[in-house]
Amino acid sequence: MEEIIIKKRDGKILGSEEINFFINGYTKGEIPDYQASALLMSIYFQGLSEKEITDLTEAMMLSGDVVDLSEIKGIKVDKHSTGGVGDKTTLIVAPIAAAAGVPVAKMSGRGLGFTGGTRDKLESVPGYKTALTQKEFIDQVNEIGISLIGQTADIAVADKKLYSLRDVTGTVGSLGLITASIMSKKLASGGDAIVLDVKCGRGGFMKTKEEARKLADLMIKIGEKHGKKTAALITDMNEPLGNAVGNTLEVIEAIETLKGKGPEDITKLSFEIAGHMILLGKKARSIEDAVESAKEVLYSGKALDKFRRLIDAQGGDPKIIDDYSLLGKAKYENNIISQKNGVIKEIDAQKVGEAAQLLGAGRVTKEDDIDFCAGVLLSKKIGDRVSKRDVLATVFSEDRKKLKLGSDRLKESIIIT
Repeated sequence: MEEIIIKKRDGKILGSEEINFFINGYTKGEIPDYQASALLMSIYFQGLSEKEITDLTEAMMLSGDVVDLSEIKGIKVDKHSTGGVGDKTTLIVAPIAAAAGVPVAKMSGRGLGFTGGTRDKLESVPGYKTALTQKEFIDQVNEIGISLIGQTADIAVADKKLYSLRDVTGTVGSLGLITASIMSKKLASGGDAIVLDVKCGRGGFMKTKEEARKLADLMIKIGEKHGKKTAALITDMNEPLGNAVGNTLEVIEAIETLKGKGPEDITKLSFEIAGHMILLGKKARSIEDAVESAKEVLYSGKALDKFRRLIDAQGGDPKIIDDYSLLGKAKYENNIISQKNGVIKEIDAQKVGEAAQLLGAGRVTKEDDIDFCAGVLLSKKIGDRVSKRDVLATVFSEDRKKLKLGSDRLKESIIIT
C-alpha cells in the first residue's frame, strides 16, 4: 500500500491491479484509514487518468452486489443528481416519469454535509419505509410503476466507506473520486438508462461549467461503456433550487410542484429531467415531445396521483398530500428581515445549505440524527426587489441555539445591492 501511495503522490498512473488491491483491501478492513486517507489526498492533488477512473469505478461497483432488475418490465431509467441545496427533483421527476409509462426503480442515499439526501426527505413522511426486500422492490415497480428506496448496505460497499473518509479529509471535491462514487452506485443499481443532473455553481461540487462538462462527459463514457444509455444535464446551483431547504419543507414544495403550483425554477428543471427520463425510456420520439408529455402528466394530476400511490405502497400516510400539518412543525422559527431597500444580488447556495445543516436539517457525520422539520424557507430569489423590513427568509429548528447559529449563517448568504 505504501508503494501505491508514493506512486500516486509522485503523479504516476496506477494500474488496474493496484486499484483493485486498494479497493479490496480497504473494503475488507485490511488497509487502515490513515493509508486510505493518504492515497485519497494524493488523488485529490494529482488527479486520475480516464483509465484509472474507469478501473476505480469498476472495482467499487464489484465491491458489493450488482442488482438484477431484469424481472421489471420495460426500460428502467435511473436518475442521479451530483448534490445540491434545495434539490428535491427526485420527488417530482420520478412520479412524472412513472406516470408517463417509464418504470422507475430508484435507490437514493442520505444527505451529508450541506447537501440534502432524497432518503432523508422520504423518511420525513410519517410511516414511509425506505427499506424493502429486492422482491418487494421489483414487485412494486411492476405493480404501480415506481419505487423509491434507500441504497442497500450491499451496493458499492467500498463507496460507503470511502465517502465517509472523503468527507472528513477534505477530498470530496475530486473529479475522479466523484465520478467513481456516482457511477459505481448507478451501475450496481440495475437500471437500463441513467439521467445525470450535474450541479454547477457555488452550491455544487463543480464550481465552473468547464469542470461540470468534464464530469458529465466522463460519467456518460463510463455509463455507455457498460451498456447504459446515459444523458447528462448541467444545471445551475449558484442559488438554492426552489424556496425550501430542509426535509419536510422540501417534501411540501415537491407536492406543491406536483400540484402545478411550484416555484418556476424547480418546475422548469423537473420538466427537463423528467423529459430526458421519458425519452431514454422510449416513451417519446424527441426531447420536445418528452417534455410535453411530462407537462401533460403533471398538469392533469396523474403525477400527483402516482406520488400518492407511491407513499401508500411504502407504508407512508398519503393524507400528507392534502394536510401538511401531518408532517409536523418545528418548535422555533425566526424571520430574516431586510435592513435596506434594493435588489437581491446573491443568495449563496452553499451558505444556505450550511445554515440548514446548523439548524439541524443536515448531518456532520452519517450517524447523526437530523431534525426533519428544521430548515430554511426563502421568501425572495436573486433579482427580486426588496424593501426595508421585508421578510427575506424564515428559519426553523427544534433548538434555540441552533436557530441562532442557522440564522446568522443565512444572513451571510444574502447580498442586497
